[in-house]
Amino acid sequence: MAENIAKYIDHTLLKADATKESIKTLCEEAKEYHFASVCVNPTWVKYASSLLKSTDVKVCTVIGFPLGATTTETKAFETKNAIENGAHEIDMVVNIGALKDENLELVEEDIAAVCAAAKGKALVKVIIETSLLTNTEKENACNIAKRAGADFVKTSTGFSTGGATAEDVKLMRKVVGSELGVKASGGVRSIEDVQKMINAGATRIGASSGVAIMKGLSGDTSY
Repeated sequence: MAENIAKYIDHTLLKADATKESIKTLCEEAKEYHFASVCVNPTWVKYASSLLKSTDVKVCTVIGFPLGATTTETKAFETKNAIENGAHEIDMVVNIGALKDENLELVEEDIAAVCAAAKGKALVKVIIETSLLTNTEKENACNIAKRAGADFVKTSTGFSTGGATAEDVKLMRKVVGSELGVKASGGVRSIEDVQKMINAGATRIGASSGVAIMKGLSGDTSY
């Protein structure tokens, strides 16, 4: 059971003040618990990759983070650079303003450019920032991500006005069907939260509380 839950978790540290030592600790924890990946900012990809070489833990990074407001060309370059540095998974933020303006062509071009840069080399997860969107906008974002070739849709950056909810995960799963993964991220802090998201349809969980979640699963209250 614990191993199964661990494989859902992207063990995450995206704070601006993350240090080399804290990234090292993150990677050591990920190895110990066999998390699916560590999720770090692009500047740490090469270092995390060196620490996790020959392990079962992938390196995930974020693109256009956290606002999604960089240009398509910048996102594509960031993606290529991250993969060259050792990233296996790419979590990109959509152009949220374009989505709300109903400039859906730009939203699709943006995602497609990242998918093209990653094709055959890394998974692409599309962060739609659900807390800023109407249900129609969430549906549009999921449909576009699917059409553009993404592997996952993801609820949140964790840096906006809200995080993952079971209702949003359920909606996203309904739209993408079984073809894409759904990642719940932002505010997932306990084993109860994780199970709620999995029950709603999540196939990956983004959490900075991975160790606490695993200790809660084992009944260890020493953290």
